[in-house]
Amino acid sequence: MRRIALILGLMLLAASGARAVQPDEILPNAGLEQRARAISSELRCLVCQNQSIDDSDAPLARDLRILVRERLVAGDDDKAVVNFVVARYGDFVLLRPPFNAHTLLLWGAPFVILLLALAFLWRRARQRSFAPAALPALSADEEAKLAALVGPQDGARRPD
Repeated sequence: MRRIALILGLMLLAASGARAVQPDEILPNAGLEQRARAISSELRCLVCQNQSIDDSDAPLARDLRILVRERLVAGDDDKAVVNFVVARYGDFVLLRPPFNAHTLLLWGAPFVILLLALAFLWRRARQRSFAPAALPALSADEEAKLAALVGPQDGARRPD
């Protein structure tokens, strides 16, 4: 059983390092290929949305990887390639979008939600900390029934 778990674990580790870049996409110039990999690891797959185009097998991700490589071969620097892709697809294509007016809600929403949750918890805690309203006194009949149930109150225990 341990042997099977070990084999499965090793298979998962090996699969996690796999990239979606196909051999026909790889540039012959190692320096350009390294730049292409760095750029494509920063760009979001528009189909998968939680993977970089470097990791995605989607056809659109392949097209974007090829586009990045074409722009690099054409002589664009890294920033120009990223700007070209952003101009075409918007800030959403970046895995780490910039902080600006268009992405303010994206960056600010977690903090707003956290503040609202803390305010809610603080208010609930304050409501619970107040003493409950005074209960009405027992009538004579209720006190007699209670005394019969509880027994003598002088501290002595009842024999069982």
